[in-house]
Amino acid sequence: MVPVMALWLPIVLSAVIVFFVSAFFHMVLPLHKNDLRRVPKEDELLEALRRLDLPAGDYGAPLPGSRSGMKDPAFVEKMKKGPLVFMTVSPGGDMGMGRNLTLWFIYALAVSFFSAYVTGRALVAGVDYLQVFRFVGTTAFMGYSFALAQQSIWYRRSWETTLLSMFDGLIYGLLTAGTFGWLWPR
Repeated sequence: MVPVMALWLPIVLSAVIVFFVSAFFHMVLPLHKNDLRRVPKEDELLEALRRLDLPAGDYGAPLPGSRSGMKDPAFVEKMKKGPLVFMTVSPGGDMGMGRNLTLWFIYALAVSFFSAYVTGRALVAGVDYLQVFRFVGTTAFMGYSFALAQQSIWYRRSWETTLLSMFDGLIYGLLTAGTFGWLWPR
């Protein structure tokens, strides 16, 4: 068993590596340029949403309100007629990336921390690189990727976008695994 605090260097370094590789994926490579599509008549839609004065949050429409509401003929008709809408509303203002990048780095640290915890409980110091790689890689991949599928399953997010983001998670998991394998206590 290896204490998680003995793994502070691979935790931090792998988070830094993932942070910069993800920036490269999103800012240099064109992989994610089609994750979102422009809404036709964008100005009209935005004006209509402004008039509704929706507070920030996640919304769905039509929404039955309860399980019994799913059988209500008016709700059933709205579902048949469509469209179904799942949206997140954020307040207007500056799109500064500082907060998002900080939260992303904290998330990468958390994935690395839990990967260290799981692997530190399963393996001892001095084990072979590939054993560390296998445990950390699997755990980090799960941390970066598995929950993404829920958005496609329940909220109809494009499977193409989800699978592309899960591929990113695979790369992040492999980078995390390589860092831990390299820096694992001997």
